[in-house]
Amino acid sequence: MRSVILYAYPPEPDGLSMQGHLLYKGMLENGEEVMPVNIGAEFQKEWIYKYFKPDVAIGVGFWNHTPDIVHHTKQFGVDSVPWLVADGWVANYQKDLSELPLVLATSKWVKETYERDGTDVKNFEVAHIGYDPAMRHPILKSDPQVKTLRKMLGIKDNELVILTAGGDVSSKGAQEVFKALKIIQDELRAKGISWKYVCKLWGGESADGHWEDEQALIEELGDDKDRVIYAEGPMSYEFMNVLLNACDIYAAPSRLEGFGMIQVEAQACGKPVISIDLMGPKETVVHGETGFLAPVAETVDLSEEWVYKDMGYEEDHKIIFDKPKTFAYRANSNSIAEYLLKLLTDNEFRNKMGEAAAKHALENFEYHKTAAHITKLIKEKYKLK
Repeated sequence: MRSVILYAYPPEPDGLSMQGHLLYKGMLENGEEVMPVNIGAEFQKEWIYKYFKPDVAIGVGFWNHTPDIVHHTKQFGVDSVPWLVADGWVANYQKDLSELPLVLATSKWVKETYERDGTDVKNFEVAHIGYDPAMRHPILKSDPQVKTLRKMLGIKDNELVILTAGGDVSSKGAQEVFKALKIIQDELRAKGISWKYVCKLWGGESADGHWEDEQALIEELGDDKDRVIYAEGPMSYEFMNVLLNACDIYAAPSRLEGFGMIQVEAQACGKPVISIDLMGPKETVVHGETGFLAPVAETVDLSEEWVYKDMGYEEDHKIIFDKPKTFAYRANSNSIAEYLLKLLTDNEFRNKMGEAAAKHALENFEYHKTAAHITKLIKEKYKLK
């Protein structure tokens, strides 16, 4: 089987790009004939279709990438296999995706979202995202690179670190974590537990939009407000391994998480993960064994939404839904507080859970295994060798 993989190539330190790149690496190292190309490089894609003559083009993205990963590919007689995430809803291209022989979804929840919004998912298959153990693995706290980073962040040797990372941190559940820390701060103080909460964000419009709400919640921590540390700006994929290893607990009870690649990566680094009992995390974190999944406390439901020309519509207009759609979730802060308290006060339990998390990640999400699964699905569907 000859495959071309369409994604943000050369790889960038973001989820979609690394999703595609690890699939490319995995297939290549598994002995498959495969080439990578940038999803928007139409001239180079045409050259690959004519020269390499792939059997399939695996396109990494979401529904709005359909013109690049389905329409353009069909012009050259190459079968398209989208590998899709979801961003809360599916606004367009349901018919195009429904007609394909095979579509890959990064989680059951992603598949259900496409179905909810009118896509026929009879040919959808779930294919999880992989990670590279060479790039995500445990590092001792005594390692100089980890020690240097903790010192830069103002973290003392005896302090336990909670970490949340994202383009912005509110979408990853940081506001719910702030509320949880407020609930348990007196008990942590009484038990002599010293902690820091590191919020790593990329910055930009989304982060700015949440800033005031985050600061208000941090102020409510009173004397503990200085325990919250922001680390802002772009950070390389390699550096993120050091940051993940500088923490003791990875907390991301995300408001919207189709898969949760970094939550898998945190587990691979031997960190217990606190997330939300829904969406992708429900498929990647084993509650009570590799982390904790907080129940949903509330949802954000919309009865209408705007769509635009760059989403594949002829004109900008508002869509009224037949019934409200859930666009986001909020995890229960009381449950998050319970889980944080357990992990912060029981070192042996936390370490054992971290060990189980690393084992779980390696057994289920190692990138050669996920690439082999996708290869098998495609070969069986298209009867390829």
